[in-house]
Amino acid sequence: MGLNTEPATAEGTAAGSELPARLPMPPRFVLGKIPIDRITMDYAAVLMVEALLHRGGLPPLMVVGPNAHLVTMAERDCRFAEAMCDADLAVPDGISVVMASRLLGVPIPERVTGGDLMERMCAEAAHYGFRVFFLGGLPGAAVMAAHYLSCRYPGLLICGTLCPPVGFDSDPAELMHIGRAIAEASPDLVCVAFGAPKQEIWMQENRGHLQVGAIMSVGAALDVQAGLRRRAPRWVQVIALEWLYRLVMEPRRLWRRYLIGNARFAGLVMRQWVRVSIEKLRRPIAGRTSGKSTTTLEEQE
Repeated sequence: MGLNTEPATAEGTAAGSELPARLPMPPRFVLGKIPIDRITMDYAAVLMVEALLHRGGLPPLMVVGPNAHLVTMAERDCRFAEAMCDADLAVPDGISVVMASRLLGVPIPERVTGGDLMERMCAEAAHYGFRVFFLGGLPGAAVMAAHYLSCRYPGLLICGTLCPPVGFDSDPAELMHIGRAIAEASPDLVCVAFGAPKQEIWMQENRGHLQVGAIMSVGAALDVQAGLRRRAPRWVQVIALEWLYRLVMEPRRLWRRYLIGNARFAGLVMRQWVRVSIEKLRRPIAGRTSGKSTTTLEEQE
């Protein structure tokens, strides 16, 4: 995969990014309160590899994966919304987000799930020699995921795994233990699987203290890689019904998220579509024909 060496421009880039200027950040738009990057899997991997190769003394690249559940969560949780907005890269984890982008006129090229990006980065780590740390997941998930991924990608170095106990986020001793474990392992990439909103808030609060190249939220990806949870078959993912598969597999845990949460997400998207449509109608005809770009919701709103 080739690297784009054109200089980055201020328009359409992620605010506050500290990546090298020769790698433009993708255009992004705001859905509800969360910015989402209109990016492909290949380019997300390119940006992360570049950050790991040229980390220097910069804070770690923070990567999150917005989906419908996280977008609606951010509407009710300002602290979580703040953490999501502080991320350097927000890949479109959910198919609902991709579909919403198309309705709103700012199409995302493809879905980029946190689990798929994690596996892609494990493959890149095996190639480049990056050190990877798995943090979180169900008990035993990080160790088993490390084993299976190391077998799948010869040369992959998982330099450490840790599954903190329940309530770790309110225990200063446990938080210090996590920091020490990561520092001793000296990873390039940390994959965080605490679940939202814990993982994103922990990443934002601790990124300044971590001497690593990148940190990324991966949700249940370690559990899936370890075989403790099953992901929907590929054909189910293709027809955009992975949410229904998960609901059938874990109805007690997920019914509220998908039945109530999806309805809230649809309402949020429709309200935003109405606002954007009204704004378009209000523009002077001269403004619509002047050639001004209308590819981002920030400009539309």
